[in-house]
Amino acid sequence: MAIFRLAVRRLLSSAPLLFLVSALTFVLVSLVPGDPARTIVGQHVTVEQYEAVRVQLGLDDPLPVQYWDWLVGVLHGDLGASLFSGEAVTKTLNDRLPVSLSLIVAGTVVSGILGVALGLLSARRGGLLTRAVDLLSLLGLAVPAFWFALVLIAVGAVKLRWFPVTGYVPFADDPAEWARSLVLPVISLSLSAVAVIAKQTRDCVLDTFGRDFIRVMQANGFSRRSILYRHVLRNAAVPVVTVLGVVLVSLLAAAVFVETVFAMPGLGSLTQQATVQHDIPVIQGAVLYITVLVVLVNLLVDMAYNRLDPRVRAA
Repeated sequence: MAIFRLAVRRLLSSAPLLFLVSALTFVLVSLVPGDPARTIVGQHVTVEQYEAVRVQLGLDDPLPVQYWDWLVGVLHGDLGASLFSGEAVTKTLNDRLPVSLSLIVAGTVVSGILGVALGLLSARRGGLLTRAVDLLSLLGLAVPAFWFALVLIAVGAVKLRWFPVTGYVPFADDPAEWARSLVLPVISLSLSAVAVIAKQTRDCVLDTFGRDFIRVMQANGFSRRSILYRHVLRNAAVPVVTVLGVVLVSLLAAAVFVETVFAMPGLGSLTQQATVQHDIPVIQGAVLYITVLVVLVNLLVDMAYNRLDPRVRAA
């Protein structure tokens, strides 16, 4: 029941955030140079034809009215239609969502497993492995994901021909090809995340090993392996979970570039295309979906806190 009450409180407190983000997005998009009506009709039309398209799209209304109409539609489960394709925004986003979720979830899982494993090995072995983790952290933070993606395409796809260059295969069509189409994007997306998680895990484990209760256990003859897996990991888990949550949110932003490089039909590439076209309903819908994903990630982190730290449950 405590976790259920926590989830309800977090979701209710996120409603103002969704409203604020959507309003700011609407204002910022309106300030971006560009006119979707002019893009649709072209340059060689009469003023009357141009104005007719603006009226048809609702672009002649004041900005607060446009936002209010969009907000009323959202409250009724309608995100509107694309200004260019005419397709319902909800259908467009739902078709793209599995691609982005596959990429982000796989990237988070790979980053978490490899990062925690490297961090633990570094904490246990020290020496050269510790310096290697520090170097990996610097490289991960310095190398842009899109540049690493281009290198992976040149080596893994063009030269070695182990993986497809671009594109995405749905899981329902061919699970094996689905996995192959995700390998290079996930690797390029996970590089910096693995480095950050590994360094955080190592630092947290070493810090926990230096606490008094761990010294008492060592003095009483407990093995280092038993102390590490039964006590140290649990105490070091809270800051590591925090980093995992931050990493997952950062992957949402990095996925925009990775999806564009690998020509994957996800939310990131859709948002980039809609921004270029000034397709406000699609941009608003994509931002709303991404904000909801961020809210859910933060909720999962809070629930993990509640599970791992008794002090959080007491509060």
